[in-house]
Amino acid sequence: MSHEPLSAETTKNFLYASTATVSMQMLKRGFRNTSISGVHPLNPKATRLVGPAFTLRYIPGREDLDKPPTPADPPSAQRAAIEETPPGAVLVIGTEGNTRSGTIGDILALRLKVRGVAGVLSDGAMRDTPVISRIDGFPVYCSAAAAPPSMNHLHPVEVQAPVGIRGVPVYPGDVIVADEDGAIVVPRHLADEVARDSFEQERLEKFVAIRVSQGIPIPGTYPPNDETKKLYQAWIKAGEPPNG
Repeated sequence: MSHEPLSAETTKNFLYASTATVSMQMLKRGFRNTSISGVHPLNPKATRLVGPAFTLRYIPGREDLDKPPTPADPPSAQRAAIEETPPGAVLVIGTEGNTRSGTIGDILALRLKVRGVAGVLSDGAMRDTPVISRIDGFPVYCSAAAAPPSMNHLHPVEVQAPVGIRGVPVYPGDVIVADEDGAIVVPRHLADEVARDSFEQERLEKFVAIRVSQGIPIPGTYPPNDETKKLYQAWIKAGEPPNG
C-alpha cells in the first residue's frame, strides 16, 4: 500500500475522464470487480472525486461498548480517521452495508474538508445530509441517509485495513475515482498508467462524439479504424476544435 499523494498529472488525467472510461481501462487489464455502484453524491455540485483511499472499518455495534459520546471518551478509530486522513486522500468508510445509522455528520464532514481531505465514500449512510450537501466543493458519496448517530448501530474498529464496499475490495492507498455513475477502485501501482490511458480514451471519444453528431456512421468510427485515427491526430494538432 502507498501513502504517497497522487501526482498532479495523474489527478488531472483522472478528473478529465469519466468513471465509465476508467472502468473500460480496468477491464482491458483484466479487472472486472472494481466498480462500486449504489453510492451517490450528496451534493450535485460536488461530484468529481479522485484520491488515494484512507480506510475506516465499522462492525455492528453493541450496547455496552457504544454509548452517547462524552469528552472523556478514549480515542476511537472514527476519531483517528477524522484527524489522520491525509490531505488529498479519500476517506473510505466500510459498514458492511449497515445504513441504520449515519457514519459521520456535518461537523465531522466539515472537519475533513478543512483539513484538505478530498472527500468521503461509504457503503453506509450519512446523517445531517441536508447540511453536508451544502458544503461547498466537498464530495461525499454514500448509499443512504439516516438520522441516528453511528453509535446507535455501529462500532468503529480500525483504520487503514482492507474494506469491502458493496462487494468491491478497497485496500489502503488504492485510488478512488468517482462521478455520478459511481466509483472505480484502481490499485495504486496501476494508477499512473490507467489515468494516462483514461485521458487518451476520453479525448478520443470526444472526437468520436463530434463525428457521430455530424452524421458519421458508427462502423469505422467507434471503435476507430485507421482513417478515423488519422483524422483524430489531425484534430489534436488543430487544437481540438469543438466542431471537429
